[in-house]
Amino acid sequence: MKIGLLRHFKVTLGYPKKLVSSQELLSWQREYNESEIEETEIELLGQNWNRCYSSDLDRARRTAEKAFTGKIIYLEELREMAIYPLIQGNVRLPLSLHIFLIRMAWLLGHKSQKEGKIEVVQRINQVLDKAIAQGEDVLIVGHGGIMIFMRKELIKRGFSGPKFNRPENAKLYIFEKE
Repeated sequence: MKIGLLRHFKVTLGYPKKLVSSQELLSWQREYNESEIEETEIELLGQNWNRCYSSDLDRARRTAEKAFTGKIIYLEELREMAIYPLIQGNVRLPLSLHIFLIRMAWLLGHKSQKEGKIEVVQRINQVLDKAIAQGEDVLIVGHGGIMIFMRKELIKRGFSGPKFNRPENAKLYIFEKE
């Protein structure tokens, strides 16, 4: 059985270059989720997929529709983790510092983050349970952060596949279990 992980096409909206407040960070996140994408060719490495699951966000939907010709199952469970700024008010910080603080809060289960690591891993495992139950080769289209955790869960389940720290946009990563 094979499971392919595919990150959505690259988003055209760049990252803020200036210092941003928590409100500006949340506005940027909304704009990012609604941004246009740069479509490219997807190399499916000669693999024919029986099923396809995709995040329901537009950038992933459009990527899935380009990569798979059959019926696609869109799932909210495959969305990227939402970010919630740790520092409120008009304090302006570099985006990288906001993200670092949010990740630390998220990893430590801080109450500012509405969904913790445990909940994210649970929803990833729900998707993997559905995908594996059919015993068919499945393509899963999602987001970078989710793919990092999904890879870890696939390895725990006895799949083998490539390592990645930050998955590339529109690149297929195939995991296989004998």
